[in-house]
Amino acid sequence: MPYAYPAAAPTLSGDLLTISRFLSDPVRIQRRLRDATDLRFVSDQLLKDRQRASGGAALYDMTEPFISDRPVEAVSAGSEYPYANLGTGTAGLAAISKWGQKALLTDEEITRKSWPMSAVDRALTKVVTTVIKQVDTVSMAAIGTAITAEVGTAGRWDDIPANRKPLDDILLAIQAIEDLNLGYHADTLVVSPKAYTYLMLNDAIAQLRKRETSDNPVYTGMIETVANLTVIKTPNLPVVTRAWVLDSTQLGGMADEATAAPGYAQFGGLAGVEVKSIRKEGQDAWDLQARRLTVPFVQEPGAGYEITGVVL
Repeated sequence: MPYAYPAAAPTLSGDLLTISRFLSDPVRIQRRLRDATDLRFVSDQLLKDRQRASGGAALYDMTEPFISDRPVEAVSAGSEYPYANLGTGTAGLAAISKWGQKALLTDEEITRKSWPMSAVDRALTKVVTTVIKQVDTVSMAAIGTAITAEVGTAGRWDDIPANRKPLDDILLAIQAIEDLNLGYHADTLVVSPKAYTYLMLNDAIAQLRKRETSDNPVYTGMIETVANLTVIKTPNLPVVTRAWVLDSTQLGGMADEATAAPGYAQFGGLAGVEVKSIRKEGQDAWDLQARRLTVPFVQEPGAGYEITGVVL
C-alpha cells in the first residue's frame, strides 16, 4: 500500500474504515498471517506427529516396539503363517493447555500511522509470536526432560580453532541413535544461536563443503544442512550449552484441540495459532487475541541424543 511523506493529517473516516473492514473479516486476517513466513513453530519441526485431541487430553503410546514379539519362521508349502503380537508400548496421557494473550489497539494508534496497516501488522505479529515462544518453551522443556542419552563434546565448538570438533560430535550422535536398531534415522540438529554461529565458522566443515557454489554461509549467513541433518536454531533450548541430534519423525508430536469457535482465523493450518479481533465500541479500540490449544508429547525418547558442553 503506497503512502506519501510527510503523512497527511489523520482522518477517522478514511483509514479506519479500511482497517475496520479488515479486522472484521477473519479470512483477511488469515491471509495476512499466511504471508508472515517468519512466524514458525520450532516445536512443530521437532515433534512432527499430529494428533487431534478431544475431551481436553491426548492419548499416545510411548516407546512402541519396532518389531513383533516373535521371530519370523520358515513356512511350509500350504501351511498357515504363524501369528505374532504387535506391541503398543506404554500408554501416556497429556492434558491440553490453552495458551493465549490479547493486546489493545486503539483507533488513534491506527489512524496516526503514515501506513495504517503497520499498526495492525505489529500488533498481530507480537501476540502471535508471544504464543509461539510460550509453546516452544514448553515443548523444548518436554523434549529436554525426555532425552536421557548424552555424551560430552569431543571439542568445544567455541574453543580455539584447533580444538573445535562439531562434526565429530554430530556423526557420533547419529551413530549412537542408529546403534539402538529401533528404526530411528536422525534427521535434525538443534542448536542455540551461539552454537549455530560457531558451526558456521568451523574450518573442518567449511573445507568439506562444495567450493563452487553460492549457497554456503559466506553468502547466505545460514547453514541449513550438516551430515544430512536439517539444522534448526532456537533460543529456547532448556540448556543453551547443549545440542540435540534427533529423528523428528519418531520423537513425538503435538496434539491440538479443535474448538471451531466463531470469529477465529487460523494461522499455520492444523498446527497453528488462532487469532481473533474483537471490536470494543465503548473504547474506540480493538482487542487482538491469539491462542493455541495444544500439548507436546514425546513418544520415543531414544530418537534423541544430547551433546553436552558444545559452547560456554
